[in-house]
Amino acid sequence: MRIESVIFDCDGTLVDSELLANTVLVEYAASFGLRMSVEEAMRRYVGGKMADCVAGIENQLGHKLPETFIPELRARTAAAFRTHLRPVQGARDLLASLRVPFCVASSGPLEKIELSLSITGLAPFFTSERIFSAHEIGFWKPDPRLFLHAARVMGVPPERCAVVEDSLPGVKAGIAAGMPTFWLHPPHDAPESVSALHNLTDLADMLASPQPAAHRLG
Repeated sequence: MRIESVIFDCDGTLVDSELLANTVLVEYAASFGLRMSVEEAMRRYVGGKMADCVAGIENQLGHKLPETFIPELRARTAAAFRTHLRPVQGARDLLASLRVPFCVASSGPLEKIELSLSITGLAPFFTSERIFSAHEIGFWKPDPRLFLHAARVMGVPPERCAVVEDSLPGVKAGIAAGMPTFWLHPPHDAPESVSALHNLTDLADMLASPQPAAHRLG
């Protein structure tokens, strides 16, 4: 099946944000008495919904967090991004080389996506019509509807849209959407229905090769 469009995740796929964001999370959560390593936070929360992350922290603490927790966490994360955020290696060259339409579809809020792309110099590759946030449609990965919405707006059938992800929830969403799915730096061997990517530089060549049919992960 010929690939006619590419849907990129943002955090951890185009911008090298996961370690940075989870470091901020761990440090802020510690001020409420939660001891958690950055590695544990990444294992639990990468690719997930912020509300689920907060619920998990509250469960560990045994009490509710203040309503200001999420706004303050987002502000601290944005400040860290402005100082330290960089693009994922190979992202800029890949976007410049692609000859098919592409977009970004992220579980993060629109302002976070736009900030991340701007800081890393990737914003010129994406018009506002090619940035999709789960907050706009009310469905978060691993639900496939964010990717299906992006494909519909792009005017490309799902089976001809490639998904590029770095997290298990995102990979599950791509597969559930019936899209050829690429897993950047999978933590273990990727299933046969998913193409493992060791780096973004390899993606252009892989898109030119026949892709396996997508199947649901167990």
